[in-house]
Amino acid sequence: MPYDPSAFPPFAVTVDLVVLTVRRHALCALAVRRGESPFQGRWALPGGFVRADEDLAQAAARELSEETGLCVHDPAVPAADNGAHLEQLATYGDPERDPRMRVVSVAHLALAPDLPAPRAGGDASNARWAPVEDLLKKDGYGRDDEPVAPLAFDHAQILSDGVERARSKIEYSSLATAFCPHEFTVGELRRVYEAVWGVALDPRNFHRKVTGTPGFLVPTGGTTTRQGGRPAQLFRAGGATLLNPPMLRPEV
Repeated sequence: MPYDPSAFPPFAVTVDLVVLTVRRHALCALAVRRGESPFQGRWALPGGFVRADEDLAQAAARELSEETGLCVHDPAVPAADNGAHLEQLATYGDPERDPRMRVVSVAHLALAPDLPAPRAGGDASNARWAPVEDLLKKDGYGRDDEPVAPLAFDHAQILSDGVERARSKIEYSSLATAFCPHEFTVGELRRVYEAVWGVALDPRNFHRKVTGTPGFLVPTGGTTTRQGGRPAQLFRAGGATLLNPPMLRPEV
């Protein structure tokens, strides 16, 4: 039998973005307030439909730029001031996840250093960094005088999956450095681990582990006093992508 495309129901493909950063020692995610139906006025993850001439990575990078003003940096070169690490997270295809039509979403995880307030664009009327714990509260998310409501679509599940990916991946990879500026101190890196894992770490033990892990950190030769007190040694990310031994997450 010849192939007949009309014999199959149409569906669309979207990309949704879990954008994480560490602000004020807390793990935060980027949330956008929807300016259009469905779920108009509700908070959601940034994202949108994949265009006919795009692959998934291009669509994710475009949506990240359009809705937030962030760009994706090439991991082979130093991160730009507003660069973000981007990787594919998971695919979500529940037939009822979008009231408009059958929509399959390919979610992506983006990690970025501490950044200023993002700008909203596309179909987003507002954009802000919000603590992950607030966004994932059982009753939903709202701020100031806003009504509290769950995140739009299935974005609470996608956000939860993205947070767990980040928490597990910084155990065995150098991904935690994506939350840091190009040059950082061991103390700043430790605060990333503490924010992502939600635990307090012993500073001396942490310093010994990260500086003793081959290829994890490279001294830059410089120091900084931006944290106050005595000058602290500056490092940059080394060439290792996998950590041996891994940085195991403490049991809570």
